[in-house]
Amino acid sequence: MSYPDFRMDPNPVMAPSALTGRDAFTTAATGEGNHAHFERDDEGISVGTWDCDPCREVVDSWPVHEMMTVAAGAVTLTHKDGRSESFGPGDTFYIAKGQYVVWEITEKLRKMYMIVV
Repeated sequence: MSYPDFRMDPNPVMAPSALTGRDAFTTAATGEGNHAHFERDDEGISVGTWDCDPCREVVDSWPVHEMMTVAAGAVTLTHKDGRSESFGPGDTFYIAKGQYVVWEITEKLRKMYMIVV
């Protein structure tokens, strides 16, 4: 099986997204956008760009396996044991499906992601 050349647009046109609950935003800004670069529903794979204004959410069970690279902004993850990790531009990290995490965007975030359901 072959695939055509694939390049991620560093400045894609973002469509409105509503993954973040309105009560989770921590500033007056409540913007959130997404651009899917590649999706394979039959394999449960999605690659894209997502951005969101500052927010904080407790996620008891992360819904997917997800690898992310921060393009802009900052996010802090706090694990169940209280350990925190902060990520900024150029950092890549992974959250396993089912993992507990407190997800806190401290500066408007733009991330590139790959999700496997």
